[in-house]
Amino acid sequence: MKLFYCDHFVLPLPPSHRFPMDKYRRLRERVEAGAGTDPRFELHEPPAASDAELARVHDPDYIRRASRGELDARELRALGFPWSEALIERSRRSSGATIAACRAALAEGAAANLAGGTHHAAPAAAQGFCVFNDAAVAARAMQAEGRVQRVLIVDADVHQGNGTALCLAGDDSVFTFSIHGAKNFPFRKETSDLDVELADGTGDDEYLAALEAGLAQAMARAAGAQLVIYLAGADPYAGDRLGRLALSKAGLAARDDLVYRRCAAAGLPVAVAMAGGYADDIGDIVDIHYATLERAAAHAGR
Repeated sequence: MKLFYCDHFVLPLPPSHRFPMDKYRRLRERVEAGAGTDPRFELHEPPAASDAELARVHDPDYIRRASRGELDARELRALGFPWSEALIERSRRSSGATIAACRAALAEGAAANLAGGTHHAAPAAAQGFCVFNDAAVAARAMQAEGRVQRVLIVDADVHQGNGTALCLAGDDSVFTFSIHGAKNFPFRKETSDLDVELADGTGDDEYLAALEAGLAQAMARAAGAQLVIYLAGADPYAGDRLGRLALSKAGLAARDDLVYRRCAAAGLPVAVAMAGGYADDIGDIVDIHYATLERAAAHAGR
């Protein structure tokens, strides 16, 4: 299974922001460490998404201002990161990685971006550490390249994919399904094609039941979809500082298996993005993301 990475673009961040970003490097290192014994994984560096690819989703003036460092103080506060050339290059590469993962998934059944899931980015605004919306950009790229006509986005990050909902609003060729904490960020929710909101403290059994029902509804309403883009956030984990849900690692693995089984039953290839993860122990985040990759590879090999 092909995996695409962009963690080598190091961002000049204050100490408070470095911890969650380190998970991407640690995840790639975990994959590299097992590469000699696990031939299922192939690491690839993706090209950056071009202005033309980004402009299928984002306002051209926003792309220009973000790329040149012209976002104002209010916009930077909403983003949560200081601007740097490395930030823009990494954001472009992350979108490029999800585009590449979609192409590979369509050819081979499954592939993954070792970053991505930047689902708070709106057509003309950054938010919540997200500059460009990789899932929306990749969905539009697959359509523009004539590879698919219809895409289903399954967003299992603990935070609502509000930016994705805005980027793809009013277009039934991309179906947006978000399962997330009802009282978590963003506090002003947008309207996805299907939103499933969960109470604080939701655990494995209740979560899996809600996800199973949501997937059944999403797949029925997205009939004719030819690709799933799956945001497999690690932040529903009970040990996550920002999650407010209570899933175990086993519950998150069962979540992934449920998504992959449903996709396999429908004959749908899956492109995976890692999305959020903010546990106090970064090793827990890496464990959860690595298990997501292992299960994707296992299902792709069936």
